[in-house]
Amino acid sequence: MIFSKSLPEKYKAVFSDGEHECHTDTTAQWGGAGAGFKPMELLEASLAACIQTVLRIAADKRGIPLAGAKVTATLDTSNAAETVFGYKIELEGELTGEQRETLLRAVAGCPVKKALSKPVVFKEVE
Repeated sequence: MIFSKSLPEKYKAVFSDGEHECHTDTTAQWGGAGAGFKPMELLEASLAACIQTVLRIAADKRGIPLAGAKVTATLDTSNAAETVFGYKIELEGELTGEQRETLLRAVAGCPVKKALSKPVVFKEVE
């Protein structure tokens, strides 16, 4: 579970899981100071981090010599009828074509990607 709490600075907040914490804010254009991640950036970060983790786990389990990976995620909400998440993956290391394909196929198992692919329901909890 994550909780978020307002901070004294206008629009700035902290969010935490009780062990780790990070800050959010909005841009100066919207009255903030840009002193933290914008909430929509956190959706992009969640997808990128999950893909990154899935790639590393898949490589470790299969003995693939993945030296590193760079994952870029984008969120496009310009169309009112849909939300589009884009991502780009750059794999590093001496990998064969087959190893690259194996790792890229593993991305289908990303839990965040799976969750965002389903219909979403919002409800207030007690």
